[in-house]
Amino acid sequence: METYIIKVLNFLTKKGEVYKAEPPLDLKEAFSKFAGGENQMKKDQLLRFMVEHQGENNISTMEDLDKIVEKFLQLRNSCSSTKTSSTRIVDVYRKQGLSLNDFIDFLILDDFNGPLKDKVHHDMNAPLSHYFMYTGHNSYLTGNQLTSESSDEPIIEALKQGVRVIELDLWPSKSSNNDGIKVVHGRTFTTPVPVSKCLQSIKDYAFHKSDYPVILTLEDHLTPKHQDKFAKMATEIFGEMLYCPETDCLTEFPSPESLKKRIIISTKPPKEYQQSDSIRKPMPNGSEPSEEESWGPELPDSVAKLKTEDRNSSDEDQEDINTSDNKSNQQGVRQYKHLIAIHGGKSKGSMKNRLKDDVKVRRLSLSEKKLKSASESHGADLIRFTQRNILRVFPKGERVKSTNFRPYIGWLYGVQMVAFNMQGHGKSLRLMQGMFRANGGCGYVKKPEFLIRTLPHEEVFDPKKPPSRKQILKVKVYKGDGWRLDFSPTHFDRFSPPDFYTKVSIVGVPADCAKNKTRVKTDTWYPVWDEEFEFKLRVPELALLRIEVKDKDKGKDDFAGQTCLPLSELRHGFRSVPLYDRKGKKYKSVTLLMRFKLETLN
Repeated sequence: METYIIKVLNFLTKKGEVYKAEPPLDLKEAFSKFAGGENQMKKDQLLRFMVEHQGENNISTMEDLDKIVEKFLQLRNSCSSTKTSSTRIVDVYRKQGLSLNDFIDFLILDDFNGPLKDKVHHDMNAPLSHYFMYTGHNSYLTGNQLTSESSDEPIIEALKQGVRVIELDLWPSKSSNNDGIKVVHGRTFTTPVPVSKCLQSIKDYAFHKSDYPVILTLEDHLTPKHQDKFAKMATEIFGEMLYCPETDCLTEFPSPESLKKRIIISTKPPKEYQQSDSIRKPMPNGSEPSEEESWGPELPDSVAKLKTEDRNSSDEDQEDINTSDNKSNQQGVRQYKHLIAIHGGKSKGSMKNRLKDDVKVRRLSLSEKKLKSASESHGADLIRFTQRNILRVFPKGERVKSTNFRPYIGWLYGVQMVAFNMQGHGKSLRLMQGMFRANGGCGYVKKPEFLIRTLPHEEVFDPKKPPSRKQILKVKVYKGDGWRLDFSPTHFDRFSPPDFYTKVSIVGVPADCAKNKTRVKTDTWYPVWDEEFEFKLRVPELALLRIEVKDKDKGKDDFAGQTCLPLSELRHGFRSVPLYDRKGKKYKSVTLLMRFKLETLN
C-alpha cells in the first residue's frame, strides 16, 4: 500500500514534467569549439562543423547548408505549441546563428542527420551473384504456413519495403476464379489466390521502393499446358518489364544495373516430353525436391490426409495432358522455358556434387537444415559456389508459425537469397531489415570482396577462423527523445514516467558478437545516458549494430523501440538514430542521439 501511495504522489507531481536534463559534455564542447566560445554558432561555423566534424561531403556551400537549416527551423516551429512567423525564424538564424539548444535539436532530427547514407552507393555493375538480395519466402501467405490465407497483400507490402525476391508456388486449378492456375502452399489448409492477381500486383508495385530488378522464384507444380498458360499470362501482364535472356547457357549473371526496372523469372527449366500419353503428375519439375515435399514427415495426420487428397485431385488434372496434342505441349514448354532467366539446378547426390561449379551458372535451393550441415562439412565449397552461382536458403518445415532462422548462417557463406517469412516478426527479421537498410535500401547489398574473390593459394574466407582484430567501433549513447509524443502518458507506467535503458550489441561472425547496455535512467521521458562502449571487430564488413531501448520494470521490461544498422555503412560523428516498433515500422518521433567512430588498428 505504501508503494502504491508513493507512486500516486510521484504521478501527481511529475505528470506535467517536461524538464530536460543538462546537455552532454561532448555536445557542449563541440559547440563551444566551432562557435569560438560564443553563445551562438554562426552560419560559417556551422558549415565548418558539418564538414570537419561530421564528414559531410554533400554540403559544400553556404547555400546547401541554408536549405537544410531553414527547413529544420520551419519544421521545428510547426511542431511547437507557440507558433512564430517562419520568415522571422529564418531571419534570426541568418543574423545570429544557432544557440546550443538549437544546435542539439538540429542534430537529433534524422531527416538531416541520420546514421546511414540514403542513396545507392555500391558498385551495381557486378554479376547478380556478387550481391546479397532481400528475399521473401512463400511471399503470398498472410500468416502461418498451414491455415492462413493466400493473398497479394503480403506481396505488395514486401515490395513496398524493398524486398527484391518474391516466391510464388504455382498449382493447376479447376476454379474459374483462378485462371486455371492458383498460388497456394500445397498440401496444407491455406487458401489459394489467383496467379494473375499476384502478377498484376507485382507489376504495379515492383519498383515502388527500388528500381533494381525483382526476381520471381517459382515453385512449379504445373502441367505443360498450364506452363504454357502461365508463360502467356506473364508475358501479357509484365510486357517489356519481363526479362527474357538471349541464351539459356549463361556463364555469368547480368548485373543489377543492367536489369533495372526488369522482372526476372527463376525456376527449374521443364523437360520437353516426347510422349503425349505418359501421365505427368503436377509435382515440381525436375528432380529437385520442393519445399512442399520437405513438409511430408513434419505435418500432423490431418494434413497428411490432405496430401493424399491433393494427389488424387492432381491425377484428375492429368486429363488435359492425355488428350492434348504433343506438339502443342512441346511448344508451350519451350515458350515457358524461354522466360526462365535464372535456372534452378539439380540438388540430388552428395553435397559436394551439388556445390560443384559448372560452366553454366545456376541457382540452387537448400533448407536451413541442409545449409547448417553443409557449413560444417563443406564451408569452402559453399563460398566457392556462391562466387559465381546463386544459393537460396529457405526455412525448415517445422517453422509452421512462420518464424525465421538467424540469417547469418547464410550470409557468412556468401548465400545471396536468405529467404524469410516477412510476416514472421522477431529478432531474426530485424537483422534482415537491418542488413537491407544498407546501400540506400535498394534491396541489393554488395558482398565483401573476401566472399567474392579467391584468396592467395586458392583459399577462401572461413567464418570460424576470422582474421585478427582490425577495427574498433566506439558507440556513444547520449540521449533519447520522442516517446512522450508517440506513446500515451501511462503506456509504460500508470503512476510515473518511464525508466529507460539502452541495449547495444554487435551481431556478426561469432568472434565479433558482443553486448552492452546503459544504466537505467529513472522517472524521465527525456533520458540522458552519456555512455560509451567499445567493440573490437575482426569482420566489420559483415557486422550489424543492434540497438534496443527498454523500460525497466519489476517483471518483464517493456519494449520502447529498436533498430539494426549495417556497421560498414555507419556515418561517423553525432547522429540521430530513429527507432522502430517490433514489426519494423518507424516511429514518428522516437530517436536517439548517438556518436559513431570506427578506428582501424595497425
